[in-house]
Amino acid sequence: MSPDFWHLPIGDQRKVMVVGNKLLLIERNNNVCTLVLKRPEKKNSLSPELVETLLEKLEELATDDSIRAVVITGFGDQAFCSGYDIRSLPTQPSENVREKLKTLNPVESLFKTIVNYPYPVIAMINGVAFGAGCELSICCDIRIGADNIRMGMPPAKLGLVYPWTGLQRFIQVIGLKSTREIFFTGRTYDGIRLKEIGLVDYLVARDELVTFTYQMAEEIAANAPLALKGTKSVLNLLLETVQPDKSSMQEAESITETAFGSEDIREGQLAFLEKRKPEFKGK
Repeated sequence: MSPDFWHLPIGDQRKVMVVGNKLLLIERNNNVCTLVLKRPEKKNSLSPELVETLLEKLEELATDDSIRAVVITGFGDQAFCSGYDIRSLPTQPSENVREKLKTLNPVESLFKTIVNYPYPVIAMINGVAFGAGCELSICCDIRIGADNIRMGMPPAKLGLVYPWTGLQRFIQVIGLKSTREIFFTGRTYDGIRLKEIGLVDYLVARDELVTFTYQMAEEIAANAPLALKGTKSVLNLLLETVQPDKSSMQEAESITETAFGSEDIREGQLAFLEKRKPEFKGK
């Protein structure tokens, strides 16, 4: 794997050497590791290949106790992650719904891996974060955004009932009230409203994003490893104390499956691709 060079996406013009493949760049600086999603032509959206690459790298890093903080960001200055690449989803009605949903299972595995990563993970949100990209940031322990970013959850505009695991994560992080608003409206949020609704913890000037983020990452990484791992483990255990029972999970999954096989979701996807307003029929 040959080294590559990139400029940190915001403000800081120092050049760093990283290694990685064409989809993911990895920078290691002492006890902090940065993972850079690199699909700028697709606004760093998640493709099956990128999901697999990111998942493998996080699982590898989780075994290295010398990495005590991870920063996830997007390549360039336009996008953190614009979501799951909707063009990767099939649109033909003849295909089995469960087979379609299997396409999304690795994404859920990725999100779980971030949530359960043994050390703190910081989302450095340098641009748009929509859909799965927004949930990617929610899975991180701390979210720091540039002051001109935009974020949102558009499933309702696509005819999609979001998986219960994702809804649960949003409720845990931003609360039920904010979760209801962002999923019912499908709005795009920017400015101070991002903090008010809880999608970011910090909103800083674009030219200060890199410095602010790495000061926090390095401060975290300088602390006792056992304290960091132990605290994160206990926090995750506390979040797991209230879980839906098996029948509730099955019912929620059935609702998502039904929506995923509907005419509305195909219309929502095609309207998105064709850049037009969808015409939903409720079936």
